[in-house]
Amino acid sequence: MKKESYIKKEDRKKILLLCDDIRAHSGVAHMGREMITETCHRYNWVNIGGSVKHPDEGKRFDLSEDTNKRRGLDDSSVFIYPITGYGTPELLRGMLLREKPDAIFIITDPRYWTWLFDMEAEVRKHIPIIYLNIWDNYPAPIYNKTFYESCDALLGISKQTVNINKLVLGDKGDNKVIGYVPHGVDPKVFRPLTVEEREGEEYTSFVSKMNKEKDIEFTVLYNSRNIRRKQVPDTILAFKHFVDGLPEGKKKKAMLLLHTQAVDGNGTDLPAVIELLAPESQGYNIHFTGGPLPPEHMNYLYNLADTTILLSSNEGWGLALTESLLTGTPFIANVTGGMQDQMRFIKDGKWMELDKDFPSNHRGTITECGPWAFPVYPTSRSLVGSPTTPYIWDDRCDPEHATIRLREIYDMPTQEREAAGMKGLEWATGPEAGFTSPIMGERVIENIDRLFAEWTPREGSELILAGDLEENNINHSLIY
Repeated sequence: MKKESYIKKEDRKKILLLCDDIRAHSGVAHMGREMITETCHRYNWVNIGGSVKHPDEGKRFDLSEDTNKRRGLDDSSVFIYPITGYGTPELLRGMLLREKPDAIFIITDPRYWTWLFDMEAEVRKHIPIIYLNIWDNYPAPIYNKTFYESCDALLGISKQTVNINKLVLGDKGDNKVIGYVPHGVDPKVFRPLTVEEREGEEYTSFVSKMNKEKDIEFTVLYNSRNIRRKQVPDTILAFKHFVDGLPEGKKKKAMLLLHTQAVDGNGTDLPAVIELLAPESQGYNIHFTGGPLPPEHMNYLYNLADTTILLSSNEGWGLALTESLLTGTPFIANVTGGMQDQMRFIKDGKWMELDKDFPSNHRGTITECGPWAFPVYPTSRSLVGSPTTPYIWDDRCDPEHATIRLREIYDMPTQEREAAGMKGLEWATGPEAGFTSPIMGERVIENIDRLFAEWTPREGSELILAGDLEENNINHSLIY
């Protein structure tokens, strides 16, 4: 914590955070919790914490003491109101009267906040709305324009999201704060283990349990949800092909470790996929971790892995890759969405930037990237959609190309593989990338402070001449 950024509790601005319950295990909850922890010396926080059917609905919890311990403070102010869903206008009006926040901060898909955007004129006459937002892919979603216009600050999680915010808003973005705030994880939790820790009983017992007490020499880790866009069956297929290509004496010494739900209605029945493609009875080692794990054991997973893999056809960020980077573990990933940021593609000698003429590298225009990243380029880019999200590219990669990447990593000398991973760690924790929770907190503070300094209340009404309405046409190329 920088001394100059500390503000006394009674002098701080209060921010009302609407997102998942920050005590939960979702990615949104994780980032909300890290953001609060890293900024609680600067702002007071109130979380309206959503869940599908929240068992604590109607209660109020004081998380200040726990936050103090995590942050090393003695005067943080963090409260949570658990709710089912994400909120209603009536709930928000009550919270505005009760808590009197200086700003509203929202996270996750804009379709969860349509009720808030519908009342933005009512809210923004008094306080600003901040949106930590993400969008998985192009074409630039013109259908999100009114959502973006309803916010005063748009903090984009990926370079792609920042570019999308600017493309969609056009001149409307000139009076908004638009900043790059990528996800950051705690470097004290996700880190390479020391030699002593690797030789310790706790870690060796954990590894033995994950390996099913088998002699495993090469481990591939998948850590994400079992949903369709994550392409988990393709990951299993890629691993099968990889094992089939190994020397006979090495086939049973490779393992794919799945930290995900075995069966999910939003995905598939993974045990059935495994039984079809790579059953244990034929010598394949594909195991589930067995459910949620505490943070220190999640760190163990990345440390025991030789590589992490994520082949999502759409991925706003890919938090598993960030955690992999901070443990010095190389990764294989499909080139789409925010995963591109973490590969550090190099354009004109610098970390790749995006604009309307080059909004994504999912066509494989650039191939030079960080040595820790083993990209797989989409071989199919198909426009898909739904009534509320009419169009978006679905970037499918060929699982056989992932197999090639697996073999490349497998064939690398251990020392070379570890060196590549450590370069990723150095970059991810450094000032350019800054994929750590402390740097994420600094970026949040920088953008929020700027907003408070520049913000003016919204006019009660706005007169728009029909002739001034812009056509909702695409404003960037589809081939680039």
